[in-house]
Amino acid sequence: MKALKLFFVLALAVLAINVSAQQKKYVMVIHGGAGTILKKNMTPEMEAAYIAVLTQALKAGYAEIQAGKTSLDAVEATIHVLENDPHFNAGKGAVFTHDGRNELDAAIMDGKTQMAGAVAGVTTVKNPISAARAVMEKSEHVMMVGAGADQFAKEAGLEIVDPKYYWTKERWDGLQQAIKEDSTKAVLDHGSKKSELLGSKNHDYKFGTVGCVALDKAGNLAAGTSTGGMTNKKYGRVGDAPIIGSGTYCNNETAGISCTGWGEFYIRNVVAKTISDLMEYKGLSVVEASKIALDKVGKMGGDGGLIALDKKGNVAMPFNTEGMYRGAITADGKIEVSIYK
Repeated sequence: MKALKLFFVLALAVLAINVSAQQKKYVMVIHGGAGTILKKNMTPEMEAAYIAVLTQALKAGYAEIQAGKTSLDAVEATIHVLENDPHFNAGKGAVFTHDGRNELDAAIMDGKTQMAGAVAGVTTVKNPISAARAVMEKSEHVMMVGAGADQFAKEAGLEIVDPKYYWTKERWDGLQQAIKEDSTKAVLDHGSKKSELLGSKNHDYKFGTVGCVALDKAGNLAAGTSTGGMTNKKYGRVGDAPIIGSGTYCNNETAGISCTGWGEFYIRNVVAKTISDLMEYKGLSVVEASKIALDKVGKMGGDGGLIALDKKGNVAMPFNTEGMYRGAITADGKIEVSIYK
């Protein structure tokens, strides 16, 4: 009899744990890039630094949500923290092009209105995510590029910096290494004879893109992504991050998505919008849809990861690399941060 009672007590405990897990509601999820991130290559100090800034970013966005601000405000505040930290390939600490320049891309999207804004190849905006939001809110356009985007950002009153602001020794050394390994090729793609002609050997130098999806108290989602692009790139290459539907997408009826990884494959698979479509038209969960979309990238030869958050607070953070800097925060303020598989 005692054994039977013990069995029921344990069964109820397990049920309570499962119900609790199912009821966990996330209000924000972030990423800081995916790639060959191995614990054996990480010092305790480096690991602590990454965890600290990811935590700081989550707290910054959560404070906006708690204050009753919009999900757009939360996304922008969160990504500012990541753009301002040289550990990531966005804003300060962005990687260098073949010509020794920093060209930054960003996008943001409002799940409630389906409005979106993006910039590509900007070189003087301190926080590209704010430039993307300005395009969305202060112009009739969705995307601006290059010098025109820089000019628009300045006229919109955003903080403009000398291009030297982005410089870090680590990224500069990364460019020199990339040039040394592949002195005549730009890092654009890999995996085939055709792509090798364009440059393929150093594809992992490009990881470090940052992104955020937030759910505010009004039930509205927003998603944003910011990146410095790819080390040693030529020809004004632009990846998936600023392309609405590929690296960034948001719809209140489905989910907000931000991607990181091998941009060409995310563009070709329209990954972010595919996740939303699978949820809308097939009724899949955010976890199921995210897995299917990322699997397509992998089968085609690409790698990376993504974050997604649906309107009910369910989160997905799949990746097919060795690691992805990622974190999430629940409605009651519980923070979760991870790096490795």
